[in-house]
Amino acid sequence: MYVAKGIRVYISEHKFLVMTQVSPRFVRSAAWRLMVAAMLLIAGEGRAQNKIVVYQSDFGLKDGAVSEMKGVAMGVSADLRLFDLTHEIPAYNIWDAAYRLQQTVPYWPAGTVFVSVVDPGVGTARRSVVLKTKTGQFIVTPDNGTLTLVAETLGIGEIREIDEAVNRRPESRNSYTFHGRDVYSYTAARLAAGVIRFDQVGPLLSKQEVVTLSYQRAVLADGVIKGTIPVLDVQYGNVWTNIPAELFKELNAAFGDVLQVRVLHEGKEVYRGEMPYEETFGSVEVGKPLAYLNSLLQLSFALNQGNFAAVHQIGSGGEWTVEVRKK
Repeated sequence: MYVAKGIRVYISEHKFLVMTQVSPRFVRSAAWRLMVAAMLLIAGEGRAQNKIVVYQSDFGLKDGAVSEMKGVAMGVSADLRLFDLTHEIPAYNIWDAAYRLQQTVPYWPAGTVFVSVVDPGVGTARRSVVLKTKTGQFIVTPDNGTLTLVAETLGIGEIREIDEAVNRRPESRNSYTFHGRDVYSYTAARLAAGVIRFDQVGPLLSKQEVVTLSYQRAVLADGVIKGTIPVLDVQYGNVWTNIPAELFKELNAAFGDVLQVRVLHEGKEVYRGEMPYEETFGSVEVGKPLAYLNSLLQLSFALNQGNFAAVHQIGSGGEWTVEVRKK
C-alpha cells in the first residue's frame, strides 16, 4: 500500500485500487497522471503475470523427467498453465533448441515463461540464466548457445543469472544432473506465478555476455544468396533455410523460374541441382524437387511426396550451408 496526500493505493500484481478524498481538480492534474503511471510501473515491473509455462527439452517422453519438471511447477502454484513445445529435440542438439525457440516464442503472449533444457554441460560451470525478450517473453535455460537466434530476432530486454541460493528447489543441493527440474522449472514457475519479480531471479548480466553459436547469416552478393539450414521439417524431410522471403525477393524470381541450388556441409558440396520456384508441392509432379516458401516465409526445398533430406543425405545445423541463384 502506498499513501500520499490522502491517497491510498493498493497494488496486487497488475491490479491496483485507489482510494482518495482529493478534489476532482487534482484528479485531472498532471501530478495525478504521473502518480498513476508510477503505480502501474511498480505493479508490473519485472513480473510475468499470465501464469503460462512452456517446456522444451531433449528428454523424450519415455520416462518421468518431463512429468517431474511439471510436478515441481505445480507445487509452486496449482494455478499455472503448463504446455509443451517439444521434448523430441535430438540429444545434446543445442542448435535445434535455439531454432525451436525462434520458431515458436513470437506466437506466445508477453509474460509467457519458456523452459528450454538441452544441457550437455549440466553440473559444470556453465551459467543458468533467464532472458527477457524485447517482446516480453521469458526464457529459462542454460547459457550454452540456446539463446542465439531468439536474441537476434526478438532482442534482449534483459538477462539475469539465476541465483541458486534462492531460486532452487529446496532439498536439491546434492543433485547435480537435473537442473531442468531443480533450477529451471522451479525458477520458471516462481516467475510465472508472480512469486518473484524478474529482478529477483539473480544478478543482471551484460547482453554481450550471452553465449552464441556461429552460423552463416543470410546474405546476397553477386546474384547468389548464401544461408544456412537451421532445421529440417522432420516429418517430411523438407529442407528449411534461414533465407527470408524479403531477401529472396531480391533475386526477382517468379513462380516457375528455375533456381540453381548447392548444399554444403563444412564447406564440402553435398548436393547440386536445379529446381523450379513454386507456390506449393502439388505444383510439380510426384517425386520432383521444388523450392518454396515455408510457413515461416523462409526459402525451403522439397520433393513432392518425398523426403529431400533423406534422398540427398542432408542434415541441419550451423555447419550446413546453402547457395542459391536464379538460372
